[in-house]
Amino acid sequence: MAGRKAVDFEDYLPTMAEKLGGEGLIGELCNGFRLLMDPEKGVITFESLKSNSALLGLQGLSDDELLSMLKEGDLGGDGALNQMDFCVLMIRLSPKLMEESEKLLEEALLQELKNP
Repeated sequence: MAGRKAVDFEDYLPTMAEKLGGEGLIGELCNGFRLLMDPEKGVITFESLKSNSALLGLQGLSDDELLSMLKEGDLGGDGALNQMDFCVLMIRLSPKLMEESEKLLEEALLQELKNP
């Protein structure tokens, strides 16, 4: 799109996970969810995402881009993100955290195969 600046994404989740630990990271993700959710519905809707997108520095995104974000994370197919959908999406959007998770899963599977 001409005239629009690209949104730079810097992945802070691995640093947060290292400093806060697993429980602390999930707590922070839950806080982020609460910032974006519709307080009456208890989920992130298109409307709540649009009205709170400036909190994420995403105020310049089009309605179609915001809808795409919702669809990307909507595991239940209901057009909204519940807290679990949001946390899974945030972790999936972190390439380094996903890589580390894959390594941990691989190690756990190898350990299980060694100890039948």
